Amino acid sequence: MPRRHPEEAAFPPRARFPSRPRPPARTRPPRRSGLLSRTRLPLYARIARYGFRRHSAYRAAALAGAFTNTVFGILRAYVLIALWQARPGLAGYDVADAVTFCFLSQAFIGPMQLFGGGLQLAERVRGGDIAVDLARPASLQAWNLADDLGRAAYLLLLRSVPPTLVGAALFGVVFPADPAVWGFFAVSFLLGVIVSFGWRYLVALSSFWIVDDRGTQSLSLVLMMFFSGMVLPLNLFPGWLGALAQSLPWAAMVQIPADVYLGKRDVPQALALQLLWAAALLALGALATRAARRKVVVQGG
Repeated sequence: MPRRHPEEAAFPPRARFPSRPRPPARTRPPRRSGLLSRTRLPLYARIARYGFRRHSAYRAAALAGAFTNTVFGILRAYVLIALWQARPGLAGYDVADAVTFCFLSQAFIGPMQLFGGGLQLAERVRGGDIAVDLARPASLQAWNLADDLGRAAYLLLLRSVPPTLVGAALFGVVFPADPAVWGFFAVSFLLGVIVSFGWRYLVALSSFWIVDDRGTQSLSLVLMMFFSGMVLPLNLFPGWLGALAQSLPWAAMVQIPADVYLGKRDVPQALALQLLWAAALLALGALATRAARRKVVVQGG
């Protein structure tokens, strides 16, 4: 046994206590990995979601628009029924097809924004907020497109479905039995929304060069209403006017999706025409955006 120093003998050895156990390390809860997770969702998908949520704040306005579309759809349906009963088989439609076309066109008003507008670009140019938009590290055109797709998705649910259901209950609209037709119609509808955005984006960009864009907005309204098939099916237009109207971009917003739904048009040709106009309008919008960056006229800022 080792000998202890005399000074150490005066003091007993320190008792050793068992070490206190360390608390377990805190673990962070796992992050959500769902479809709507902010960490996983791409930028423009988040913008589309925010556009959907932003327009959902105006639920009363959307329901009022759905009510208005339904009432005018009923009035238009009676007019078309009288016309097709007097002229059976007109434009290749029967009475059921004409009524279905009527309520489809009413359902397209909100998502396609057939009365124009839907973009805040012109207001932001006049107010000076466009400087913030141009400073963002994102494409101005893609940003507005994503926001507009979110708007269209919301209005599809709240402004398009009610008129269609009322038309089906009152008049018996046509519902395709083939699931492939529904798929083709969904693609055609999406392309129609993109074509509508491409045209409205070009109209809104005119505010970079002119002080008041109400003139261009009014002209756009007339062109969209007349050449889209909103007023009457373009199949009723005679001769060269009908052929011209069928090939213009506005036909891709109402007439082509409705014909795809009714099975009255060759699907590959219809989708190809819509895709062509969507690509052309988006390309023109990109060129116009580049020119607008070089000539920014901020009014009131």
